[in-house]
Amino acid sequence: MATFVRGTVRVTVPATSANLGPGFDSLGLALSLRDSLAAEVTDGGLHIEVTGAGADDVPRDETHLVVRSMRAAFAAMAAEPAGLALRCVNVIPHGRGLGSSSAAIVGGVSLARALVAGGQLLLDDESLFRLAADIEGHPDNVAPAFYGGFVISGRQDEQWYAVPTGVDPRVAAVVFVPPTPVETKVARGLLPAVVPHADAAANSGRTALLVAALAGRPEHLLAATRDYLHQDQREPAMPESLALMHSLRADGIPAVISGAGPTVLAFTGGTDRDVAERSPAGWTCHELDVEPTGALVGD
Repeated sequence: MATFVRGTVRVTVPATSANLGPGFDSLGLALSLRDSLAAEVTDGGLHIEVTGAGADDVPRDETHLVVRSMRAAFAAMAAEPAGLALRCVNVIPHGRGLGSSSAAIVGGVSLARALVAGGQLLLDDESLFRLAADIEGHPDNVAPAFYGGFVISGRQDEQWYAVPTGVDPRVAAVVFVPPTPVETKVARGLLPAVVPHADAAANSGRTALLVAALAGRPEHLLAATRDYLHQDQREPAMPESLALMHSLRADGIPAVISGAGPTVLAFTGGTDRDVAERSPAGWTCHELDVEPTGALVGD
């Protein structure tokens, strides 16, 4: 029978941006915007407090994504707490393509493991990442949320994999967050089932160039972030976002749709221009660093 630690366990998890132009469902970057979670095992029942982004929309019962993720991790460790108290302070915008669901999942499984005495022995980092990816259904946001930094991820032989790789310290980002969300399911529903071979080949080349550009050649970021497969196809769901992205790119600023949108991310490495001043009226703008640390347990 599992033994639980006494007192409160705290975890912070970074926002993430996936796809990054041509890196559809494979590239993800952690950003310096972090949700904070705290949990403790109680004598019974479930108590949830949520403040910040999305607080008015998320459930306060077993269907809460953090709780569902905690339950999955507890089950993997054969642990069943009598009760739970959970507090979430959300900073990452919901439904904007900045990895809020992955942060909830990674935060949940990390909290659960930390609440079990010897949890690291029962569920190592690779197993915990794979569990989080199973819950999410894809790894491109989960991987940087868990490991931090820039991560290449995917699936091979029925197993999720994640390969962290370097980022040039000059690389930073500005994210432009519109006031209304777009559901990932809606954005994905606009993608064609088949793409031309030439477009797939072009995207493969740009994806390889993007890895090199982020690692140490940020002067190539504009060419490296050119996408042929998914961004323009989603324009009907987020026309203002595509208009901003194309406007930035026309001025030589490497801009992409973050995740499934509608947030626009612009890389600022190698430029001294004030990109933030391009934020449309009513949008929220964040100037962010690449976050080297993923899920972090502690104060």
